[in-house]
Amino acid sequence: MKPNIGLINSMIRITAGFSMLTYLTIRGARKEGSSSHPLLIMMASLKIAEGIVRFCPLTALYESAALETDGKEEPWAQNLPDDA
Repeated sequence: MKPNIGLINSMIRITAGFSMLTYLTIRGARKEGSSSHPLLIMMASLKIAEGIVRFCPLTALYESAALETDGKEEPWAQNLPDDA
């Protein structure tokens, strides 16, 4: 797994992840009946992990979809009728 985000980006992700996790923990502990949504807590934890390992799966997916396979650009082909 090769790092695909920069150092500053990883620091921002770690800071944002810890901020989100702290907010969600305080919000869940403030009232007895209210709890933070587990999906939001997992997303905050994911941001922390992405910052630590400097790898983002969504960035990798985008980069692999954006790259050309053969290195040359091909025009976008439209299937138009010839009788126009």
